Amino acid sequence: MRLLLTSDTHVPRRAKHLPASLLAEMDAADVVLHAGDWVDAATLDLFEARAKRLVAVYGNNDGPELRSRLDEVARVECEGLRFGVVHETGASQGRERRCAARFPDLDVLVFGHSHIPWDTTAPGGLRLLNPGSPTDRRRQPYCTYMTAEVSGGRLVDVQLHRLPPRV
Repeated sequence: MRLLLTSDTHVPRRAKHLPASLLAEMDAADVVLHAGDWVDAATLDLFEARAKRLVAVYGNNDGPELRSRLDEVARVECEGLRFGVVHETGASQGRERRCAARFPDLDVLVFGHSHIPWDTTAPGGLRLLNPGSPTDRRRQPYCTYMTAEVSGGRLVDVQLHRLPPRV
């Protein structure tokens, strides 16, 4: 099962459109996980129309319309692996411990907000993944998103994709 992990798309504030490679990955993915900060309902509409299955939440920059359509926390099981999606997890210091305590029933937590890619495992086994942002690199050298595979009840082949600079 192929997964696309993304967050903080911020269209149209940070970019006029989504990168072509992200859209291609969306078309190839069995499940798309989006960790919030859409900013604009048209982007959510696009994801809903293109994704085979969308698991998504709202972020701190999402207004009433998006919040009425999305939850703060979303959960999905993919081939026996339990995923959660949330926008904010707080400060990086202590993140693993806090998230493991808050989400003891998950195997993988996808989050956003910082625009900083993150891939760690908490004591107890919770995998924490932040795909960064495909449109706003902030203090990072690249805009990014992630792909992964679920096989045999395990998360494998997690890849961070760096996008070329926009012209």
